Amino acid sequence: MRMTGLDWGLLFGLSVLWGGSFFFVAIAVQELPPLTVVMVRTGIAAMTLLVFLRMRGVELPFGKGATPAFFGMGLLNNLVPFSLLFWAQTMIPSGLASILNATTPIFSIIVAHFLLADERMAAHKAIGILFGFLGVLVLLGGDALSGTGVALLGMLACLGAALSYGFAGVFGRRFKAMNLAAPQVAFGQLVATTVMAAPIVAIVDRPWMLAVPSLAVILSVLALAILSTAVAYVIFFRILASAGAVNVALVTLLVPVSAILLGTLILGEALALRHYAGMGLIGVGLLAMDGRIAGAMARR
Repeated sequence: MRMTGLDWGLLFGLSVLWGGSFFFVAIAVQELPPLTVVMVRTGIAAMTLLVFLRMRGVELPFGKGATPAFFGMGLLNNLVPFSLLFWAQTMIPSGLASILNATTPIFSIIVAHFLLADERMAAHKAIGILFGFLGVLVLLGGDALSGTGVALLGMLACLGAALSYGFAGVFGRRFKAMNLAAPQVAFGQLVATTVMAAPIVAIVDRPWMLAVPSLAVILSVLALAILSTAVAYVIFFRILASAGAVNVALVTLLVPVSAILLGTLILGEALALRHYAGMGLIGVGLLAMDGRIAGAMARR
């Protein structure tokens, strides 16, 4: 499917929203525990999508078969990866977290190869995975060899989040048979995530004991929930419908750019040269897995 000018504009807009999520989280976790940020993000985003669904006259999706699936998807696609990423950003820069999160398609292909009969590994995907993991090794650097360092724990947490997203991609295929619209699936999993996170937050964080956050943190959480989650979901599904899954996956290459720019210009974060080198290798891997490079070479 070909990308129109509007599709490209929406794609760049989506990359800014998702890149901005790492920036907003970096501000939020300065004063709020990561699990609390997860719960507030998904709760406010769910309420925002509820308004959207009602305005569109779309039925709420909580049928007998869908509700358990929403909890599975909420666990794999929200609760686990959000918690790991937010916790990681208490230790590493937001730009580095976004680069490691860009390995999600790599893990998705590996998980699909082993769990789905119709998603077997192809040569160009294997080459892409090789470049991707070379990029990860470059990113981890000396900390991985020594096995020490707080930053290493943060980077490993980001990779764990990417792996969870990979399982979520496989798990989420079941919603197609349920005849649910994509915004319904997004709303259902956000509600389920909030329900699962609430008791954990009550026991672990006891948010009623926390100090009132600053205005900057409150605005960051609101932006994270409304812009980088609810609005981003709507834009993502719009691009998916008009341009297809392969084209919308290009956003993975653009998100780190937005996150790095925001982190550098506003938060004063600095990345090492190896971080940019690792991002370049991961980018080459993603392009190889996409198949566009192989297709262009075959046409010559």
